[in-house]
Amino acid sequence: MKPAIKRELTTVLCTILVGLSVTSTGIGSETSPHSAVGMITVDGHTVPDIGPLPTVVPQPPGNLNYAAKLSLGKQLYFDGRLSKNNAISCAFCHNPVAGFADPNQTSVGVGGLRGGRQSPTVYNTAFNPFQFWDGRAGSLEEQAIGPIHNPVEMAETHESVVPKIAKLKGYEEEFQKVFGTGVSLQGIAEAIAAYERTIISTNSAFDKFVLGDSKAMGEDAQRGMALFKGKGRCILCHNDSNFTDNRFHNLGVPQVGPMKEDLGRYYVTLRERDKGAFKTPTLRSITETAPYMHDGAFKTLEEVIDFFDKGGNANPQLSPLMKPLGLTPQEKTDLIAFLKALTGEPIPFEFPKLPE
Repeated sequence: MKPAIKRELTTVLCTILVGLSVTSTGIGSETSPHSAVGMITVDGHTVPDIGPLPTVVPQPPGNLNYAAKLSLGKQLYFDGRLSKNNAISCAFCHNPVAGFADPNQTSVGVGGLRGGRQSPTVYNTAFNPFQFWDGRAGSLEEQAIGPIHNPVEMAETHESVVPKIAKLKGYEEEFQKVFGTGVSLQGIAEAIAAYERTIISTNSAFDKFVLGDSKAMGEDAQRGMALFKGKGRCILCHNDSNFTDNRFHNLGVPQVGPMKEDLGRYYVTLRERDKGAFKTPTLRSITETAPYMHDGAFKTLEEVIDFFDKGGNANPQLSPLMKPLGLTPQEKTDLIAFLKALTGEPIPFEFPKLPE
């Protein structure tokens, strides 16, 4: 769900999810936690290698009784009554049949208003220390309630949504059962976040391959993986088990959304170097989550690879990692084969019955 850029900026509270902190190598605007998958050096930069996801999903100490909140969180995730017009739910822009993302370039909120950013997938956000493209939220709990009062998304207010949901007897009973209290904004946040932590893309062909199944990936995907970790330089940002460094980079992505200029991370930090920088997204199940980039600029993976192959678009804050690659047509094809191998197993889904 995309931010309204002029909304009040919140304090980013980083949650350490797994492993130890990486010492900054100067290639991004933030440091981030990583899992123990080993390290790799490419073009003088040492970064975490890619590997299978941890078997345990991080659960923050501030959101206890996690399992009991899942059913309630799923109901809230799919309930448009969290919005002003009772129609825009979390799932409206993060649709399970579209990779828990939005197939539109940018999503439409209450009143037909269109946001300026593409809806990022919910896949594996449980492993992210930052949420939203600009990283303004430091937890899924904080992220879950942000869109509720965003005027171009759900356009409700935190003050009014609580009594609105509390009027529904079914929800009041569920909150009493799960939290021992009535409906609260904190309870809404914790329940939705608990459900979102179950949306995990894993057990892909790549995972099976690195865990010992030599036949899980074809030769083209294996060549693509070598390019990903070498000539293609993809691993410099898309590294670790979730294929993201969780940092922010200016890639020179063309601004094709409704906003004239989106300064990204700069709106949070007010640091000159962060102008036009956006969070590195996960590549897991990337075949399901088109269009791509923060503003949905590219419709296909072919377009994405062509963009990186030319080294992005020049601008004063362009990441020094962006360099022309000189990829051949066959190398581009092999890279796409590898990206397809990152698609995880389908997540079983059934639309929940909403309380009345």
